[in-house]
Amino acid sequence: MRSALHCPPVLMFPRISMKFGVLLFVLVLSACSKEPEPAVKIERPVLTMVAGSGAIVSGHTYSGEIRARYETQLGFRIGGKIIARLVDAGAQVKAGQALMRLDHGDTALQLGSAEAQHQLAEADAKRFRELRDKKFVSQSALDAKETALKAAAAQVGLARNQSAYATLYADRTGVIAAVLAEAGQVVSAGQPTVRLAQSGEREVAIAIPESQLSNLKVGIPAEIVLSTSAETTMPLSGYLRELAPVADPSSRTYAARVMLNRSEADVPLGMTARVRFNINKKTDNLMIPLSAIFQQGNQAAVWIVASDHTISLRPVQVSAYLDGGALVAGGLSAGERIVSNGVHRLAAGEKIRAIESNTQ
Repeated sequence: MRSALHCPPVLMFPRISMKFGVLLFVLVLSACSKEPEPAVKIERPVLTMVAGSGAIVSGHTYSGEIRARYETQLGFRIGGKIIARLVDAGAQVKAGQALMRLDHGDTALQLGSAEAQHQLAEADAKRFRELRDKKFVSQSALDAKETALKAAAAQVGLARNQSAYATLYADRTGVIAAVLAEAGQVVSAGQPTVRLAQSGEREVAIAIPESQLSNLKVGIPAEIVLSTSAETTMPLSGYLRELAPVADPSSRTYAARVMLNRSEADVPLGMTARVRFNINKKTDNLMIPLSAIFQQGNQAAVWIVASDHTISLRPVQVSAYLDGGALVAGGLSAGERIVSNGVHRLAAGEKIRAIESNTQ
């Protein structure tokens, strides 16, 4: 027999669920009744600077190579086969030192033939002198033999010179910059076989672009910095000695030579050097950092900082891009504050926290 006090489990679960639902509903309402706290807007810190009243253009920097003031390509005065190369590239040589030798077999035969002809001509001339003294031959016959003797003597001298030309000698003291022929090679008369860099004066070979040619003239001073020099090393001094009047057809640049002062004549050949000309030309254009330029297609612009630290984008006219920055010819006035770095992370109307930049 079942007890009257027993409650079926099915009837108790709905009551428990209802109490839990009411409690959950109260919690949700209390949570929704709270108002959200307003978000704090953080101003972006940005480097800025004040545009100056003008700029001093000190010139561009050009990369070049240390060369000797005088470089000579040496070659044999006769043709033949090289049998010996006596120096290597980079060797220090003195004037009169032998550099290469040709096979002198042919020149030796030519010298022997010329000497034999000279001996014969000398004997004929001696015999005709005796006959002339005895009135057996005419004076004209003797004159012909004397002329033949002189011609034979000239041939002997020429053959001796040709034999001496079989050895190539250095005509100056210097350094062998390059070896252009090897032993076993057959060369023609005048063909370059070595390049000799004469000791003494040094200069830097550079190339000047067309757009910068008008700023340079022969004689202007220059500063030369070697690639091995430390940042604290004083630059070498020199001047523009030569500027080509015609551009190179392939590169469209003008070859130039910058002479180093005589005190720097011991600079190693072939070393890389950077040349900067001391132009120091005052211009009305404003110089701003390259990092301040915001490029919009073909139009350059800068971010202007207002008095309330809001920014706006303004187009400017850039007259030249230099190593030290960009020259602005229009669209920007002296005294205006601009963003000097991080220009591609900003938006128009944004309020920033301006930080003074050290860029000049």
